[in-house]
Amino acid sequence: MRTAILTPAPDYPEAWNWAYDVEADVLRRSGIEVEPRPWTNPGELSVFDLVMPLVAWGYHLDPPRWHALLDRLEGDGPKVLNPVPLLRWNSNKRYLAELGQKGIAVIPTRLVDALDEAALADARAEFGSELVIKPPVSASADGTYRLGPGDPLPASSHQRTMLVQPFLRSVADEGEYSIMLFGGRFSHAIVKRPKAGDYRVQPHLGGTEQPCQPPTGAIELAQAALATAPAEAAYARVDMVRDESGALAIIELELIEPSLWLQHAPDGGASFAETVIAALP
Repeated sequence: MRTAILTPAPDYPEAWNWAYDVEADVLRRSGIEVEPRPWTNPGELSVFDLVMPLVAWGYHLDPPRWHALLDRLEGDGPKVLNPVPLLRWNSNKRYLAELGQKGIAVIPTRLVDALDEAALADARAEFGSELVIKPPVSASADGTYRLGPGDPLPASSHQRTMLVQPFLRSVADEGEYSIMLFGGRFSHAIVKRPKAGDYRVQPHLGGTEQPCQPPTGAIELAQAALATAPAEAAYARVDMVRDESGALAIIELELIEPSLWLQHAPDGGASFAETVIAALP
């Protein structure tokens, strides 16, 4: 059973082996042969039984190339987890609006096709004076900005398609919860917190994580969100925070290349491996 895990381009600046090693080791312990292949030039993939973009970091930096790869994977023979329609859907955070329309609790979000100061003022009128803006195709907080009262729009975001959201202080006060599910079943949860004075929880930006019990209603919210997706997710990380009312709201679905924090799974990642094995031809 040969499985390819897609990894970053050779010149990708961040260290990624730690994520690959954890996931690959879990699969190897279950008898699955695993090889890394850079997503930007993966070579012949038809020799594999399964392809997983678990560490395809940087896909957001070259969307045309990423979507060309997805098109190729759809017709190249090996099974892909998560399924290509799900990867394509999850590649653009426009899905947050779709979730909201289906009654899923998501962080309030405006999608602005050409962000300018007028659109920013409109968002402040709706969400309050503190905002977060981010590109709809992004990862690892790339292109994400927190804007305080009166802060001008960054030049790099002017006239770009951007998501505009309220800044929620719960991220710093309580943290951001990540709920891991394999085959739709809950595995484990962590809470991520930013370093002092920041709002970003990513490890390379100084954020920290620790295992936790999921808050009441978190598993059900995650499962409800995944049930609306265009295909079943073999692996999923659902990130959520508390809104101003104290209710949980989804900030992101990570269905492409999430850090799954298998080192914090009570079963050591066994349920992840079982889900992958069940999907193999």
